[in-house]
Amino acid sequence: MSNAVETRAFEAEVSQVLHLVTHSLYSHKEIFLRELVSNASDACDKLRFAALSDASLTADDAELRIEVSWDKDARTLTIRDNGVGMSRDEVVENIGTIARSGTRRFLESLSGDARKDTQLIGQFGVGFYSAFIVADRVTLVTRKAGAPAGEGVRWESGGSGDYTLETVDEPRRGTTVTLHLKDDESEFLDGWRLRELIKRYSDHVAFPIRLPVEKDGKPSGEFETVNHAAALWTRPKGEIKDEEYQAFYKSLSHDFNDALAWAHNRVEGSQSYTSLLYVPEKQPFDAVFSGRDERHGLKLYIRRVFIMDASEQLLPAYLRFVRGVVDSDDLPLNVSREILQENRLVAQIRSACVKRTLDLLEKIAKDEPAKYQQFTNAFGNVLKEGVAEDGANRERVARLLRFASTHGDDAQKNVSLDDYIGRMQAGQDVIWYVTADTHAAAKGSPQIESLRARGVEVLLLSDRIDEWMIGYLGEYAGKKLRNAAKGEIDAADGAEAEQRKQAEEAAKPMLDKLAGVLQGRVEQVRVSHRLTGSPSCIVLGEYDMALHMQRLLREAGHEVPASKPVLEVNPAHPLVQRFADEADAVRSADLGELLLEEAQLAAGDQLADPAAFIARMNRLLVA
Repeated sequence: MSNAVETRAFEAEVSQVLHLVTHSLYSHKEIFLRELVSNASDACDKLRFAALSDASLTADDAELRIEVSWDKDARTLTIRDNGVGMSRDEVVENIGTIARSGTRRFLESLSGDARKDTQLIGQFGVGFYSAFIVADRVTLVTRKAGAPAGEGVRWESGGSGDYTLETVDEPRRGTTVTLHLKDDESEFLDGWRLRELIKRYSDHVAFPIRLPVEKDGKPSGEFETVNHAAALWTRPKGEIKDEEYQAFYKSLSHDFNDALAWAHNRVEGSQSYTSLLYVPEKQPFDAVFSGRDERHGLKLYIRRVFIMDASEQLLPAYLRFVRGVVDSDDLPLNVSREILQENRLVAQIRSACVKRTLDLLEKIAKDEPAKYQQFTNAFGNVLKEGVAEDGANRERVARLLRFASTHGDDAQKNVSLDDYIGRMQAGQDVIWYVTADTHAAAKGSPQIESLRARGVEVLLLSDRIDEWMIGYLGEYAGKKLRNAAKGEIDAADGAEAEQRKQAEEAAKPMLDKLAGVLQGRVEQVRVSHRLTGSPSCIVLGEYDMALHMQRLLREAGHEVPASKPVLEVNPAHPLVQRFADEADAVRSADLGELLLEEAQLAAGDQLADPAAFIARMNRLLVA
C-alpha cells in the first residue's frame, strides 16, 4: 500500500546540473547507459560484499544480475539490478542532494564545449543525471536488501526543479530505473543498438547484463546475457586485445580518453594475486579537484569479490593517478581497513604495485618519449611528491621527473636529471637549478647570469611544489643539487681569485655607502660573481626558503621565520656606478632603495610599499 506522495525541491546545484544535462550536453549522449549500468554493477558489488557476513540478504535470489529492457509502445527503457538497493533516506541523500559528491567542482569545471563537458558526467558522482540527456521523465523504484517489501521507495522527476518521493510496496530487492524517452531518442528502443552499446561500454562488468530475446521483432520474457560477465583481469593476457583493455579502463574510470599504458600481472607462489594498473592519458577531474584526501585509484577484490576502493593501502599518495584493480587470493574476505593497514600481505602487494608502476613509467620514458612527455604534463607535479614520501624509491622517482632548463629556448619540461648529467662540463660536479614563480621568471633570474655566460646548464623550476620537493633531493647519482640563488656560487683560485679581491677592494666605498642606505634591511651587501647584465640580486642562505615561497606561505596565513637576505651588486653596471657617484643624498637613497627593490621583485618577493617604489621610480625618471 502506497503512502502519500511527497514533493521536494532539488538543491540549487542539482537543478543547475539537471538544466545543463537536459539542455546542453548532447555529444556522446549514449553515456547514460554506461553510467546507469555502472551504478547497477556497484549495487551488486556492495550486496555481494555485505552477504559475506549476512547470507540472508541474498537467500531469496542468489544470482546477482543486471537487466536492460525496453517497451516501444510506452517509449520506456528500463535498467534493473537485484543489488543492495536503497532506503528512503539513501534515495534522498544520493539523488536529491549531491553537493557532497563534487557537484560544485563539476559546475566550475565546465568549459562550454558540449563534447568535452559531457565527458565530465560520471566523474563527479552525477552519473545518474545523465539519464535526462535522453529522457524527459525518470522513475526509480528501489528496496534495500534485508528490508521488508513495504519499505520500497519510488522516486520520480521530470528533470526540472523538483522530484516526488513515496513509500511503496516492492517485492524485489534492488533498484529499477525507468527512462521515459524523448520523442527523438527512439534509437534506444532498438535491441541491436542497446546490445552494441553494452558491448562497447560495459562488456567487462563482472555481473551478467541481460537483454530480452527478441521474437517477431519484439522483446520476449526470456533473457540472454550479452556481456562477458567475467572480470577481464582474470583472463590470460594473451587472450585480451588492446581494445578490450581500453574498454575496461573506460568502464572502470568513467574516462572517455584512452589509457596511456597499462600493466597486467599475475603473481603465483607463497602469495597469489592479480594486478591490472592503468596510467591515464589525461588527468581525471576527480584527481585535479579532490586532491590527496579523496583517492579512488585502485579497487581491491578478494577472489573476485569487490571489497573497497583502497588506493591509500595499495598505492602511495604520489601514485594516486593510477587506476586499476588488485584481486588477491590470500587476504581474508572479512578484511577491514584497519586490518589492511597492518597486513603483511597488503604491504607486499603495495610494494609490488609501486614497482610495477615505476617500471611501466620507465618503459614509456625509454621507448615512447613523446607519450611520456604527455604523462609528465599531466602528472609530473603529483609524481614529484614521491621524492619526499618514498625514500626507498627516491632516486627512481627522481629519474622519472622532467624539468625545463637553459638547454634550449622553450619552456618544455623534457630534461631529465640523467640528460643534465650527460651534458655537464668537464670538472662540473654540481647540478645547478633555480626556483621561481613562473618559467619566465626562472629563465630571466639574475642569479644564473654568470652560469649561463659560462655555458653551464641550469634547471628552471617554476612549479609550486618544486621548492618543497627539491629540499628532499639533496643529490642525484652522486651529484649534489645546488640552488644558484643561495650561498656562494663558486670559489676561485689563482689569478681569478686575485682579480676578485681587487674588484671587491675597489668597490668597498660603494658597498659601505649602500649598506648605510639599506641599514637593517639586509644582512650584507657584497660584490656579486653571479651577475653579468643585472645591477643587483638577492642571495639567500643555503637553507633559507625562496622569497616567492615565503610570500605564498604568508598569503596562506602561515608564519614565516624572519630573515635578512644578502644583496649582491654588479659594480660594472651603470645603475650601480650612478649610485656610487651620486652626491645628492635624496637621489642616492632612491637609487640604493631601487637596487634592493629590483632584486626583491626579480626574486619573487612582494614589496612592502609599492606606492613608495613607484614614487621613487618617478623621481629618478624625471630627475
